Amino acid sequence: MSAAAFVLAINFCVAGLFVTAFTVVAVNARIATGARWLALAYCAGLVNFGLEMILPLQSDPRPLGIGIFMVFLLALAASAVGLARNYRVDPPWLLLGGLLIASFIDVVLIYDMERNTLLRGLLYQAPYALMLLIGALVVLRSGRRHVLDLVLLAIQVLGALHFLGKPFLAVALGSGANPQAYIGTSYAAISQAVGAVLLIGNGILMLVIILRDTTTEMRAQSETDPLSGLLNRRGFEDHAEELLAAARRSGVPVSVVVADLDHFKAINDQHGHDVGDAVIRSFAQTLQDAASLGAMTVTGTVLGRLGGEEFAALAPGSGLHSAQLFAERVRTPFGTKGLIRQAPELQPTASFGIAQLRADEGLFDLLRRADAALYQAKRTGRDRICLDVVEAVSAPASADRRQVSRRS
Repeated sequence: MSAAAFVLAINFCVAGLFVTAFTVVAVNARIATGARWLALAYCAGLVNFGLEMILPLQSDPRPLGIGIFMVFLLALAASAVGLARNYRVDPPWLLLGGLLIASFIDVVLIYDMERNTLLRGLLYQAPYALMLLIGALVVLRSGRRHVLDLVLLAIQVLGALHFLGKPFLAVALGSGANPQAYIGTSYAAISQAVGAVLLIGNGILMLVIILRDTTTEMRAQSETDPLSGLLNRRGFEDHAEELLAAARRSGVPVSVVVADLDHFKAINDQHGHDVGDAVIRSFAQTLQDAASLGAMTVTGTVLGRLGGEEFAALAPGSGLHSAQLFAERVRTPFGTKGLIRQAPELQPTASFGIAQLRADEGLFDLLRRADAALYQAKRTGRDRICLDVVEAVSAPASADRRQVSRRS
């Protein structure tokens, strides 16, 4: 067995391992759609390596040689689609399809050209380089700039340069008098060895990135309330604890706003649970809209549905006054008649309690004080805002929108 054939056999085994790895990920994590395409890509790689092994046995190498070229190109195309799926980027279907068609025409036209010429080599290897550059373009379009993503980008570019450099190596060393003789050349041994390094590095890196992104997405799904789209209680508490720890280190104030939908049980009883669900979704959207304005921003604010009709918003850099303005930006638009499409006559309202973090307390005590202010808002008429201070400003749904409430 020649050195090139030995490396080719190793590549075959490595590709089989990656097929298994990506298939396992795809089966056990349905959200990892990119893993399916990468498993398909390495399956095509297996076929390609198998065809390479039997090429020396062919009396007419042309059909199999063209097949080898296209199968490997399809493997690179499937890899680019897998990257796009994982990075949540639309696959460049037209670009990939156009390149596949043009490459097929290219290989048919050049296949019988003299083998050891630079022009033929460049025309043969350029489609491979372009496919890898499409993969690099996918990573760039994703906007991700973490270390692993940058390394993957570099490997895609290095792979493209590898294919563009192969024609020069073929001219220098010779790629065999005919396709059947390729496997026994020094050029083949070097080419397959470098390809093995890129194959392993690219496969391991893509596997790690997919596992990273899948784990992150699965965690996000486990922390997200499916009805409102906000964090659930577990997610809110986890993110809130991280926020409080960071706020203590930096010394910035933190306030929490807790809210409870008024007469929510009556809404469900009178209008049905579909309307109740619509009210919850509407309040969650109003909460997100308000958090995108002013001091309490979406990027810094932790928003959650704590259960049933209870919600919370926690933000660093916000004192009682900023939190009260935020709560008013939620309360006023939410209490608008006709907000709920399924029940245009309905005018839902919510009550709010606000507390600011003290130096000696944690999340539990902060929420407890905000809940006490919320209960005060409920007791004094609902559709209002109460602060956890001796004198707090309240905003009822009446012509007089502001009045003073005292915490009991």
